[in-house]
Amino acid sequence: MTLKVLVTGGAGYIGSHACIELLMEGHEVIVIDNLHNSHFESINRVEKLTNKSVHFFDLDLRDYKKVQKVFSNFKIDAVMHFAGLKSVSESITEPTEYYSNNLNSTFNLCKAMSEYHVKKMVFSSSSTVYGIPSFLPVTEDAILQPYNPYGQTKLMIEQFLRDVTKANKDWAIIMLRYFNPIGAHVSGQIGEDPQDIPNNLLPYISQVAVKKLKKLSIYGDDYPTSDGTCIRDYIHVVDLVRGHVAALDYILEKNKLHNKAIAINLGTGRGYSVLEVLKAFENACGFKLDFEIVGKRPGDIPEIFSDPTLAKSLLGWKAKYDINKMCLDTWNWQKQNPNGFS
Repeated sequence: MTLKVLVTGGAGYIGSHACIELLMEGHEVIVIDNLHNSHFESINRVEKLTNKSVHFFDLDLRDYKKVQKVFSNFKIDAVMHFAGLKSVSESITEPTEYYSNNLNSTFNLCKAMSEYHVKKMVFSSSSTVYGIPSFLPVTEDAILQPYNPYGQTKLMIEQFLRDVTKANKDWAIIMLRYFNPIGAHVSGQIGEDPQDIPNNLLPYISQVAVKKLKKLSIYGDDYPTSDGTCIRDYIHVVDLVRGHVAALDYILEKNKLHNKAIAINLGTGRGYSVLEVLKAFENACGFKLDFEIVGKRPGDIPEIFSDPTLAKSLLGWKAKYDINKMCLDTWNWQKQNPNGFS
């Protein structure tokens, strides 16, 4: 069945990969993106890779009249909601902007969905809603105690979406709590391209590898982990977006989520330390990289990795790619595009 799918934040790192998967599945894609931390060139490359067209709208979801116009021009069947500010460290210094942007964008989106009778959504949540986990691996029924404003916005949106599904007949939402997306499309044509100094590990490492940055800063080496550096569950971005497509398929299959919003982890179930990721990337690129240990960042937690059992049992989804493939594809993207999309 061909669907018209609205992808918010579709020019961004994860959103652009989702567009490829949706187009390859035969769906029609409409993108809303304000290009705050993304690039229109990613849309051009998505179209070239798939030989299909994307309907693109450069606008902010907080501008309700413009959002309305998009909904009025297309009979949208479902929404994948990626749009939002996403830096943990930035959210600590700019909490007002994070709450304003992430919450109001979602409020407006759901208001438009209600007005135009669009009742299916896959939402980009985050493992940050767990905060410092009381047990590992983390399951979906763990205590939710975000450690930073970014995570708080995700948790507040999750609660809002649960209330929306209770109040609106036939709404169904899957909230995907994913862990640490890395990697890039196998073509090397699209990947993660932060506009400033990267906040995330892999784009930082890869920019050191192409000599765009001098050395990797490792934020702390005295955490209570195997080598003193933070441990995360890294997941290939292609695995991640295939999880979104699986979630959308589940929502549409026999209306299984009638008046319900559920949360599902997307991760590999395996944690890697910063130093382990650095070693895997060095194996991928074939040379050593300079690094230095610096002070810890506020908002970082020592260790977290997922229990992805629910995604497998409910969606039939499981991550395919290991850390070596993730680093190899990241390097392939960065060496082909040393300055990103610019």
